[in-house]
Amino acid sequence: MGRVKKLSRPARRGLLVVHVVASASWLGLTLGLLALGATAATTASPTAVEAGVRSMKLFADWLLLPLALLTLTSGVVLALGTHWGLARHRWVFTKFWLTSATTVATVLALRPGVNSAVAAGEALPDAGDVLAGPVVSLSAYVFMTVVSLLKPWGPTRRGRRERARRPGARPGLSRAGTA
Repeated sequence: MGRVKKLSRPARRGLLVVHVVASASWLGLTLGLLALGATAATTASPTAVEAGVRSMKLFADWLLLPLALLTLTSGVVLALGTHWGLARHRWVFTKFWLTSATTVATVLALRPGVNSAVAAGEALPDAGDVLAGPVVSLSAYVFMTVVSLLKPWGPTRRGRRERARRPGARPGLSRAGTA
């Protein structure tokens, strides 16, 4: 399999900015959805319930999926276009699969939950419809943010093999200098 061309420094930096802004926006939007869902689930006012879930629908329909796809796409391009690779480091691989899973969950669970809450009108039949998705998503995004900053776990088996093939590499040692 051929190697992917590495991104130039300006392209990498620009794409990194896009990725961080999209990721932070996705996290912030989810926090906002959680606040709206908590308000809808705990208020006694039918008007507030309806306003909360309608606002959630607006955000879910117009912002959530584009931000999820932008985060996923920019992350994959960054991974493939830099030394990190998509499957060379456990933290990158973990973020890829969690981002993929939360994007799918946005389409299959969060948006349908919000839509069913909107269809209910002023009465919220199940608070889980508006709370479960944002709680799970927010937890995943915070975890991925921490992983991005700390870069734990070292290389994958593939990453160790690639590193060992590089000229001047010491076989069996990870970045920290231990096996």
